[in-house]
Amino acid sequence: MTHKAALIVGAGDATGGAIARAFAREGYATCVTRRQADKLAPLVAQIESAGGTAHAFGSDARKEDEVVALVERIEREVGPIEVLVFNIGANVPESILTETARKYYKVWEMACFAGFLNAREVAKRMMARPLPAGGQRGTILFTGATASLRGSARFAAFSGAKAALRALAQSMARELGPEGIHVAHPVIDGGIDTEFIRTQFPERYALKAQDGILNPEHIAAQYVMLHRQPRDAWTHELDLRPWIEKF
Repeated sequence: MTHKAALIVGAGDATGGAIARAFAREGYATCVTRRQADKLAPLVAQIESAGGTAHAFGSDARKEDEVVALVERIEREVGPIEVLVFNIGANVPESILTETARKYYKVWEMACFAGFLNAREVAKRMMARPLPAGGQRGTILFTGATASLRGSARFAAFSGAKAALRALAQSMARELGPEGIHVAHPVIDGGIDTEFIRTQFPERYALKAQDGILNPEHIAAQYVMLHRQPRDAWTHELDLRPWIEKF
């Protein structure tokens, strides 16, 4: 094991991939996960072609046994996990009148429960290591959204899950901050340059030329900044939004 590791859970084609590339540039062995590992091949190739190190893992972040096995394998085969980014979205709009119990529960599993499982396992590993001279054992970052702060029509499931994830992050920050683990919750308050926004909200995507939607690479740079922060000036919650976004 020669590398410190950054685990990005939910390394999709936009924000998650950008975060993985950003930490690879910082010298981390980026461990990226999706339910189907083969979908990660382009991202791994991008990182490696730029001189970085990447490892792809197929894992269902909602399954406790798979999460435990994933973290154990990374710690054993790659290196100590110094950064965890939980980036699963599960943004599925639906009227409350037609929402099903099965889908509501699945959204909560993906956007909240999976965050708990992955953060718990990584935090255990961080806490088992001696406190470094600088007093920082590692960083855990949960990607938040507008729905973390307020519920909108047709987003009952997503809002409930993201608000719960925010509360989880707050609780962990209060417990683990004094132990040298920086827990932060970036709130992405606005549309992101993704296929989802392009197809579901074309009027929002049309604002891209005016910097009206978030660039995933710029989001990723803020995640790296949060990890670099000294512990006497840690940020817990960071709002990121385009200049034209109302709030």
